[in-house]
Amino acid sequence: MKKAIWLFGMFCLLFQGTISCNKETATPEPKPPIDNNPPPLEWKKPAYFPDPVYDLSKNPLTAEGVELGRFLFYDGILSRTDNIGCGTCHQQQAAFTHHGHDLSHGVDDLLGTRNSPAVQNMAFSPSFFWDGGVHDMDLVPPVPIENEVEMGERVGTVIEKLRKTPVAGAAKQVDYPKMFKAAFGTDEINADRMMKALSQFMTTLVSATSRYDYFLQGDASALTDLEKQGLTVFKQKCASCHSSELFTDFSFRNNGLIPNKIKDQGRYAITLNEADRLKFKVPSLRNVGLTAPYMHDGRFTTLQQVLNHYANDQSGSKDSIFASPTLDPLLQVAGQKRGIKLSATEKQAIIAFLRTLNDEQFINDKRFSDPGIGTSL
Repeated sequence: MKKAIWLFGMFCLLFQGTISCNKETATPEPKPPIDNNPPPLEWKKPAYFPDPVYDLSKNPLTAEGVELGRFLFYDGILSRTDNIGCGTCHQQQAAFTHHGHDLSHGVDDLLGTRNSPAVQNMAFSPSFFWDGGVHDMDLVPPVPIENEVEMGERVGTVIEKLRKTPVAGAAKQVDYPKMFKAAFGTDEINADRMMKALSQFMTTLVSATSRYDYFLQGDASALTDLEKQGLTVFKQKCASCHSSELFTDFSFRNNGLIPNKIKDQGRYAITLNEADRLKFKVPSLRNVGLTAPYMHDGRFTTLQQVLNHYANDQSGSKDSIFASPTLDPLLQVAGQKRGIKLSATEKQAIIAFLRTLNDEQFINDKRFSDPGIGTSL
């Protein structure tokens, strides 16, 4: 009996030891890491567009990031006076240009020096601004933010203001720390995340639903006979510069404009290369019927005036194309008057075609609209 009790006790000790050893040697299962990043947002380029230049792998689109970028785009908090946002001078109804302004007005109603370019199809562009001074979309916002006559602010100050939101008693209550956390998994606001959010929103601003696009996709009835004639003439006489389905080759050219009062030297101010004097970026012609006035200084108010300039008959027998060493070769042919030969009929047809590039869906898309925090001048 005693022996049986002894054996039972030894068995219990051994069993307890086994359990104890197992407890000591067992490796607990690691907890899965917490992913605070939102899921990616599907974004597809139009099939007939070139591949985007902007590297989306370094800034994947998310619904939260795009929405944050939309709020930042329209919010005057980016300016010194808290009332000039990107959307002030880039208005949706004008294809994100400054409607009716030859030169834009910034803080304290100060006058800028150039016409606001359209903010559309930005992800496909290798450079930005009329002089191509920036080559990365993430670096576009600091330029107007820190320009004294545009937004007149410092990026560092903008970051501090964003961190202090929402502001008690403010008319516009936006909780940016909360929005940054939703977009990037952290409520820590910095310049890199602010720029990336703005780039995400600008990437979505794709214009590719005009009547011309429907024609391109196989709907022959999308264009009238006159508009089709205009397309033919356009390809013959305009597409050397306004090429591809983006209607620009992104080059810099001197198109013979008489220098304005401020003697804007264009691309030369960036490169200091004499060959770049008076050269400006070839703009996309998408939505061109909505983006008047035209040229880098907004000197022309109608498409008719633009074509008259290129035909060199704006001033009758007097040359309207300014001769200079960098004048584009396409505008000067030996033994001929400077410019591009265009009859009145051809001009009418080209203008009719250009209006088919107006994208009503794009300029009315609620996804791109002011969320109720912007101001217009």
